[in-house]
Amino acid sequence: MKTSLGTILVIGLAGLQLMAVLLIISTSYVTSERALIGHARDLLSDVGTNTIEHSKGFLQPAHGAAELAANLAQNDVVASDNPQLLEQLFFQQLQLSPQFSGIFYGNRAGEFVYVMRSDEAGPYRSKFVSFDGDVRDTQLIWRDEEFSVVSRRSDPTDTYDPRTRPWYLRAEADQNTIWTDPYIFYSSQQPGITLASPVFGSDGTINGVMGVDIEISDISDFLSMLRVGSTGKALIIHRNGDVIAHPDQQFIRTPGPDGTLRFAKIWELEDPIARSAFSPLYREGALFTPQEMSSQFTHDGETYVSVVKPIISRELPWTIAVYAPENDFTAVIKRNRLNNIWIAIAVSAITALIGLLMANYIYRPVRAFAVRSALISQGELDPSEPLPKTYKELERANATLMQQIAARKQTEFEYGQTFDMASRPIAHLAPETGAVLRANPKFCELTGYTPQELSELCLADIALDGPAETFAHLDAAQSDTPPANQEMRLIRKGGRRLWVKFNAFMVRDEGGKALYAVAMVDDITGAIAKERQIQQLSRELSHFSRGHMMGQLASGLAHELNQPLAAIAQNADAARLATERAGEADAELRTILQEIEEQSLRAGDIIRALRSFVKKDTAERTVFDFPELIEQARRLVLPEATEAEVDVRIEVEGQTEVYGNRTQIAQVIVNLLRNAVEALGGVEQEARRVVVRAARDGDKVHVSVTDNGPGIAPGLTLFSEFETTKPDGMGLGLSICRSIVAANGGRLWYDASHADGARFCFVLPASRAGSAVRGSRAA
Repeated sequence: MKTSLGTILVIGLAGLQLMAVLLIISTSYVTSERALIGHARDLLSDVGTNTIEHSKGFLQPAHGAAELAANLAQNDVVASDNPQLLEQLFFQQLQLSPQFSGIFYGNRAGEFVYVMRSDEAGPYRSKFVSFDGDVRDTQLIWRDEEFSVVSRRSDPTDTYDPRTRPWYLRAEADQNTIWTDPYIFYSSQQPGITLASPVFGSDGTINGVMGVDIEISDISDFLSMLRVGSTGKALIIHRNGDVIAHPDQQFIRTPGPDGTLRFAKIWELEDPIARSAFSPLYREGALFTPQEMSSQFTHDGETYVSVVKPIISRELPWTIAVYAPENDFTAVIKRNRLNNIWIAIAVSAITALIGLLMANYIYRPVRAFAVRSALISQGELDPSEPLPKTYKELERANATLMQQIAARKQTEFEYGQTFDMASRPIAHLAPETGAVLRANPKFCELTGYTPQELSELCLADIALDGPAETFAHLDAAQSDTPPANQEMRLIRKGGRRLWVKFNAFMVRDEGGKALYAVAMVDDITGAIAKERQIQQLSRELSHFSRGHMMGQLASGLAHELNQPLAAIAQNADAARLATERAGEADAELRTILQEIEEQSLRAGDIIRALRSFVKKDTAERTVFDFPELIEQARRLVLPEATEAEVDVRIEVEGQTEVYGNRTQIAQVIVNLLRNAVEALGGVEQEARRVVVRAARDGDKVHVSVTDNGPGIAPGLTLFSEFETTKPDGMGLGLSICRSIVAANGGRLWYDASHADGARFCFVLPASRAGSAVRGSRAA
């Protein structure tokens, strides 16, 4: 349905007038006193909420730092009985947290370590209180930003005992992290608060208490920067009436009876407006605000608005109190009431003028349309001529065109963002030559070239092999070609060679013409290196297995053949002696018997020499990463496990480095895994599982291979040579494994106490270097 010109004019003018009226009404509503007061209270409430969140955020790092230090000491990550390590930890925490004034630790023996900021000989001062028997020693050390000693001295007059301090007594009594009541620090004379966290021993008793001192003067600085109306203020009151934060910090400190500074009470505060607003809230020795309270009060003839927030928390029983003159919110807007009336009059006049301009603008294309219609009706204009600008039709066409343009720009923008921000290296290549048309940052990072340098190169310039075959496959003339997918080598700028997985597909227009090829590249250099390492290990294992089995066979054969050879030699010798005693034996017979004896002895010597030769082991022992070897062994048996539907899992506790022959120990793990997989392969059950566990135990690494199969058949003697349950087995596997483990300084056994399946265990010597490294970390 077409809209008439009159309707458009009416809607336009009426809408403008309505907007003017709504503007006047909304202005009057906003300027009402009732709404302003509510707005003022909301503003004060927001100020209080912001102050609470700022205070929590300001103090939260201290809570985390104290509990972290306590947990580190409790778990022996940082030795709490090592003052030097504690000093370093506290020094680092002070550098990371500027709001911390000091960090300390006191134990139940009265010893004390304290690191604080200082304005004396150095920016940091450390205090150590220690005992040698009954002799007390107090050392003071000043350090610079680099933890270098600037000055040190002892203080024989110091009598500080952490066990008598409130933070120690409360943390010990509550058995939990506590906040002390705010107080004025003795050294800096600044308002502060202490957070303390107990450090428990292994028997559950408290060994000491960690603490953090925080100067809270920054909270007063934060309050001084808040804009509460024009002259309003926010302050923080402790539940005992102490004003612990105020925009003017000089108000909150007052001398105590003993000459030391303390916090001023709310009824002592030199801010008379705050006294008038919040002193009546003090009840029975505590400031009681169960919920947010807002009120109005008068001081010196002026009305004020105030808000008192509930206490922050049980640990921080602080109340945020905010006040501001009512006139700060209402005076300016009241003065603007008359101005708003004149604004409404001006808006009405402007809308009338705009209405006239709109009428002329709307009528102009309609008039052109009417003239064109008249000319067409008179035959003076061809209907195929372009249409003049008309309201309905032109707006639809213009809207459609703009939508298409906007959609195209949006699509181009989104694709550009996806291309540039993609996590994979991507490049656009010319369909015929492979020239680099465009490359994202990841592709530039992979090849080492800048986008400008890549624009002058082709794929053949950076690829060692594969580009010709790739683009022969992605034929620009064929409209239906599958993507290319192959591994190839790239040359980085500088000559380094990389193995990559190259994926490419051709992008074509609607007519099937090739526009460009999109190439996505993944760096698989590390994966190929690992695969080659596993293949090398497999070859070494095969070679070692054949050699070791040959040794076992030679040893067994030597043992079996030596007995009949010895019997032959003895019988030949006995026969020769018998013929000599007879005295009439043929000389040739005696010669033959003597040769039989000599040859049998020579055969025994040959067998012993062969046995000695094949059992000779010159393999080198090294320190290697045991979890990596287990993973490589698992991958070697993974095809067999997958075929048998067996899940092989690895569980390693901590870093375990082993000293031994890497190839030999790998043969043991592979043999045990294959035995477990073969045992499970013939079992009908849903879950078939083999678990390899390794953990450090002192100077040994304990390893177990456990399966949930049928277990060991009754009557089978394990670790005996030539005894097996496999139809095609030789019975040397477990015997070889035991001898290998023994040769590497360990022991292999079968855990008969494991009921569900079979479990074989062995221990190997751990790396002494690894033990030293871990020991230093634990310290």
